[in-house]
Amino acid sequence: MIAAIPSAVLIGVDATPVSVEVHVSNGLPGFTVVGLPDAAVRESRDRVRAALLSSGLSWPLRRVTVNLAPSGLRKGGAGLDLPIAVGVLVASGELDPQAVAGTAFVGELGLDGSLRGVAGPVVLAGALRGHRLVVPVSSAREAGLAGRVEVRASPSLGALVEQLSGRRPWSRPPGAPASAHGAGPGSVEATGLDLADVRGQRLARRALEVSAAGGHHVLLVGPPGSGKTMLATRLPGLLPDLAPATALEVTRIHSVAGMPLPGDGLVRRPPFRAPHHGVSPVAMVGGGTTWMRPGEISLAHGGVLFLDEMGEFSPTVLDALRQPLEEGQVRVSRARGSTTFPARFTLVGAMNPCPCGEGGAPGACRCSDAARERYARRLSAPLLDRFDIAIRVDRPGADDLMGTAPVESTATVAGRVAGARRRAVGRGVPVNAELPARAFGDTAPLDRRAVALVERQVRSGTLSARGFDRVRRLARTVADLGGDGGPVREEHVREALLLRCRRDLLLGTGLG
Repeated sequence: MIAAIPSAVLIGVDATPVSVEVHVSNGLPGFTVVGLPDAAVRESRDRVRAALLSSGLSWPLRRVTVNLAPSGLRKGGAGLDLPIAVGVLVASGELDPQAVAGTAFVGELGLDGSLRGVAGPVVLAGALRGHRLVVPVSSAREAGLAGRVEVRASPSLGALVEQLSGRRPWSRPPGAPASAHGAGPGSVEATGLDLADVRGQRLARRALEVSAAGGHHVLLVGPPGSGKTMLATRLPGLLPDLAPATALEVTRIHSVAGMPLPGDGLVRRPPFRAPHHGVSPVAMVGGGTTWMRPGEISLAHGGVLFLDEMGEFSPTVLDALRQPLEEGQVRVSRARGSTTFPARFTLVGAMNPCPCGEGGAPGACRCSDAARERYARRLSAPLLDRFDIAIRVDRPGADDLMGTAPVESTATVAGRVAGARRRAVGRGVPVNAELPARAFGDTAPLDRRAVALVERQVRSGTLSARGFDRVRRLARTVADLGGDGGPVREEHVREALLLRCRRDLLLGTGLG
């Protein structure tokens, strides 16, 4: 007898339907899986057999052949355990075929018959619309986020057989806790990080505000102890909640990566990722040998990617960021296949001006000129050109640290950021960093004096073609923060140029 059970497998941050065909025939007892399974799927034989016996169900002492269709697509993960087990029960006559008609199954089996959650239930459910979907109890809430699919939950294989036979009611997924939505923009309840904790650093605080308002990438360069990390970790608090479409996209990415989700399953706050400087290129951009896993840049989609000690990252890893920074996505190609991951994030880099950190200060810096040159070359000129904001962060003085003057809080600055972002949405983009250059005449027109200033910068070679576009977007954000929706004026361009310092002055290394 043959049974065909619908299921799905992950491919990157997407999923594709799979039909699990099980054939039970006379012959020497055996179990074979065909259809390009990976090691986890091939090992399902032992998990499925033990789960059936532990649940009081019989294992057919005949030849069992499992085909995963389409046969030309590689399948991976333990989520096919449950459909294989159900297929064996139907094909061996243990379960009525009508009981599983129109029903898809996804789940991993424990040896005791328990059902365990799988990665990416919301993505898998989206690929199985039109079916009822049975998943483990721990995956039901996430699967329900896909919408337009009836999700049912079961705690174990034995309970599932009784539920399908009508002898037991379906399990109800646990409800979302009251605090599921998390802290909103400007709130410090979740992290305890407030911009008011930063003393001094007037220019750096302004740089964060402009970065948050326009989605601009920012590079902070300064000696150890100047507050670069302290500033960067407070940037997510300035950002508004994710738009509904982006929230679902971020949730899909985190679900596929197996990361814990908020109480209601939907990621509403911009994520913050801070990988170690020893991260590999694959871990940064995504990929893998057995399955395509999203990398750090995709896990930061919709939020902030913070690279602390950026000068210590491998140049190969840093240069791999150039294409995603421009396109907002990364295309990963491997011998087993290719996929595209979303990767639209705000990049924040922090680095010392030289290996010892003192940046050439007389009597303090211990680095030779050659050492400073080598250190600076770890960041290529094309990558540095993609930073809209690049500023020097010096150690705060005693007056700043001991002063009692009031400092603006995260909530206050977040209010201005939200207003600037609403103006960008009115232009048809979520943030000004995504303004198309062809629309600058309408969205970021320059007045006469601003045109003259920008022209001088271009003629002197200070601005590249890419830098010219980025300065216009940056100046548009500066104007929006001031509540000025008209043409970009000279003072807006001057501030944009100040925030986009020349690299040689910034690093003090002759890099420019």
